Amino acid sequence: MALTPMMQQYLEIKKQVPDAILFFRLGDFYEMFFEDAKLASKELEITLTGRDAGEPERVPMCGVPFHSADNYISKLIDKGYKVAICEQVEDPRAARGIVKREVVRVITPGTVIDGSMLNEKDNNYLVALCQVNTGTYGMAVTDLSTGLFQVTEMEGPWALDGLLDEVVRLSPREVLLTHDVIKDEKAARVLNSLPATTLTTLGHISDLPDYWQILTDHFGADKIAAYLNKQAMCQAAGSLLRYLTETQRRKLKHITEITSYSPKAYMVLDGVARRNLEITRSLRVGEKKGTLLWVLDKTRTAMGGRMLKNWLEQPLIDLVKIQERLDAVEELVNSLLLREELAGALKQIYDLERLTARAAYGSANGRDMTALLGSLEKLPLIHEALQQCQSPLLRSICAQFDTLADLRDLLFSSLAENPPVSLRDGGLIKEGYHAEVDQLRAAARDGKAWLAGLEAREKEKTGIKNLKVGFNKVFGYYLEVTRANLNAVPDYYQRRQTLANAERFITPELKEYESMILGAEDRLVELEYNLFVEIRNRVAAEVHRIQKTAALVAQIDALVSLAEVAARQGYVRPEVSDDGRIEITEGRHPVVEVTLGPGGFVPNDTYLDTENQRLCLITGPNMGGKSTYQRQVALIVLMAQVGSFVPASRAKIGIVDRIFARVGASDDLTSGQSTFMVEMFETKQILDHTTPKSLVIIDELGRGTSNLEGMAIAQAVIEYLHNAVGCRTLFSTHYHELAELEGLLPGLKNYATAVKEQGNQVAFLRKVVRARASKSYGVHCARLAGLPGDIIHRAAELVQQLEYHQRAAQEVVAGKNQVAVAIHEQQLTMFSTEHDWLREEILALDIPNMTPLQSLNYLDKLQRKLRKKK
Repeated sequence: MALTPMMQQYLEIKKQVPDAILFFRLGDFYEMFFEDAKLASKELEITLTGRDAGEPERVPMCGVPFHSADNYISKLIDKGYKVAICEQVEDPRAARGIVKREVVRVITPGTVIDGSMLNEKDNNYLVALCQVNTGTYGMAVTDLSTGLFQVTEMEGPWALDGLLDEVVRLSPREVLLTHDVIKDEKAARVLNSLPATTLTTLGHISDLPDYWQILTDHFGADKIAAYLNKQAMCQAAGSLLRYLTETQRRKLKHITEITSYSPKAYMVLDGVARRNLEITRSLRVGEKKGTLLWVLDKTRTAMGGRMLKNWLEQPLIDLVKIQERLDAVEELVNSLLLREELAGALKQIYDLERLTARAAYGSANGRDMTALLGSLEKLPLIHEALQQCQSPLLRSICAQFDTLADLRDLLFSSLAENPPVSLRDGGLIKEGYHAEVDQLRAAARDGKAWLAGLEAREKEKTGIKNLKVGFNKVFGYYLEVTRANLNAVPDYYQRRQTLANAERFITPELKEYESMILGAEDRLVELEYNLFVEIRNRVAAEVHRIQKTAALVAQIDALVSLAEVAARQGYVRPEVSDDGRIEITEGRHPVVEVTLGPGGFVPNDTYLDTENQRLCLITGPNMGGKSTYQRQVALIVLMAQVGSFVPASRAKIGIVDRIFARVGASDDLTSGQSTFMVEMFETKQILDHTTPKSLVIIDELGRGTSNLEGMAIAQAVIEYLHNAVGCRTLFSTHYHELAELEGLLPGLKNYATAVKEQGNQVAFLRKVVRARASKSYGVHCARLAGLPGDIIHRAAELVQQLEYHQRAAQEVVAGKNQVAVAIHEQQLTMFSTEHDWLREEILALDIPNMTPLQSLNYLDKLQRKLRKKK
């Protein structure tokens, strides 16, 4: 049997999108068939049914309602699938045979634009990676929902590491890459470890089209002329743009600018440091709560939230730009009235970037446009508040600020106040904007007013008390009369429909009004739709202006947020310089402080420089606060270079080019690496990339092997960082013996977390002091953790025994050393021919098995013999 024409059409369209789940529009549903149906029914937990398609057996089928499809699409996208949307592209009433259908869009994890599928304060990045030759990599990144399009290129021996650090920073929803990149073992390991990222392979680089032509066609030759010699960068950008065009199947009018950047223009943070410092994602559950962003983000707009997150992920290293941000934050901290004026206007502004993107994309509805109007109406309030500012950055923002008054006036005069969601329901255009719209509305309104009185008039004329006026889409307007009253129906009634218990009629007058009402309504809906699209296109034509203003609003929002937190938490302005010193008085961990509440956090001082105190060795017990202290120093440095005030009573920050944070370790089961190997790989990453301007924090090193080897590795790393690199380092360790390095390494100073002991009671004071620790207090920590009392008691006994044996062993070694020294001294003066007896006697000694007492007895005996010989 041959397949039905509709199923043949489905299979032809499915061939175009073999890697996507095809949503095939049939009436009010999107239907899926064959393997797509089986997969979707499982992932969406919907019923799998069948459909006759001309084959002996029914083909698998499932479907979702058109009006709620976004929810189902979102679930599939979150699971990493692609969804192809196939729509009817001709009017079924005008179609000859089967209705023409086409794929109008392919939605992938990296090309989502609908607001309901996005986290408002997170970018939805799509990244393309290319390698054109050994050691040269290009990257292009876009957020289709905002119109962002950036490129960068890296080359040299560490180019791949830099590239992967950027990918980890962006945490994209989708990565496009060539076989040249994915075949690299390190790249594959990092990319496959990204938890929410879908990888899409484009093939080999030789298979890709002419990237230069693709970029020229979209941006224009003048905008890409500066990138002519950057082959890897342009290859990545061209690949990304081609993918967007193929999946979206329309002109991307809101991607207007291509901008390049260098990761070296910002403080570098690798994936390990980002994870351990919990900048935007918590270590345990991967959420915003419990992170630095959670503390600092008091933004009122989605745009401001995204910008602040980007600032934290890319701290500045340019001293001038840092000071500009600090000046702006200081002005806002000192002016409560200015902060409140700006905050009041900001909280009423919607996501200008994404609203504009949807307008340019052609998917914005009436409510999107009224939200845009409401936002534009608040821009003059922000501009007015900025005019009183004195700091250079805020004055610069004010000078560039475009209130978009012409667009505001257009939307205000044209848009109805409460438009429906659908563009085909009418009610989009405000009365008075367009004369024909007003005329058609009046006609429809007058006709309906006539209809409202028709029922009463006909009841009176005919005497039929239960006569009703009704309407349906098939038969239009009608007069309904029950069978019991058919004998009273007048001659001018014309039968339209017969029901079981009633008849429906129409009159010449009703037919005339029906034509007028329905004609007016149909024409009105079509006219309002066309006018709305025209208005939307006029907004889209100004997308670059709106995006520029949106970026300025985002900056203001981020700065106000930093100022608000600084004022509320008692932060101070840091003194940022290039002198290399990090001097913090009464520093606090910004996240732990908020978690503990007022007065709960114990502040600590810090001093590091590039000469006399470049490495602080911190010893002390577990739970004593070493890790918190180290991280707070790193976070205070990071905050200062973001342009934020910091949690301290005073802070001087010498600019840092990179922060490394190796804190703890765990098994990497996916790659089969043990805790110790993970620790070593992370340490290698530090040693490979750290510079004299870096800040390194290492919290424990060498725990995954024997004490002797672990301590040796820790000491070797300390010596390398101190001698070979000279970077500022906070190194905490449980190897107390390493404190002996002070004095041997001139730039190393000992610190410890203070402990108060009273009898069997131990209190951790959370204070870092200039000292060295002598104990780890592990048994006490076990008691605090709630281990059974029997275990705690037995552990304490074993500690005493082990300490006793250790002291005894040390005494043995000391005794042996005394014997060895004495023997050596005697050899220098006595081993002549006349003392051969003495040499023979000493050579016969079993020194390794002599106790300290036996050694002393022998020395006494030897001394008496020699005295007799004199």
